[in-house]
Amino acid sequence: MRKGKVYYNECLAGIIWETDEGEYVFQYDEKYIKKHPDDFITFTMPVSEKPYTDNRLFPFFEGLIPEGWLLEIASENWRINPNDRMGLLLACCQDCIGAVSVKPTIEQDER
Repeated sequence: MRKGKVYYNECLAGIIWETDEGEYVFQYDEKYIKKHPDDFITFTMPVSEKPYTDNRLFPFFEGLIPEGWLLEIASENWRINPNDRMGLLLACCQDCIGAVSVKPTIEQDER
């Protein structure tokens, strides 16, 4: 299972992970919910205690992944299949333009 910590304005907002069954889950962090109840990362995923799940990577996170020639460079340099959306999210979105970034969890780094 691959996981990433999702930061909003450098504050841990939650965790995104891919299950062994191929589903994607995003869960806001408990501390973030208490401190920032109105600071959602996207309109389609307001702050909630309930996890968000989908069989495809959420459109917001999909939008963070590079496209075109930049995607080709990232895929070739990190040897990640362009269809491996979670792999690309974890590899390419650690220092995004904008308020949101996704960093692999420590468990992910140890694999």
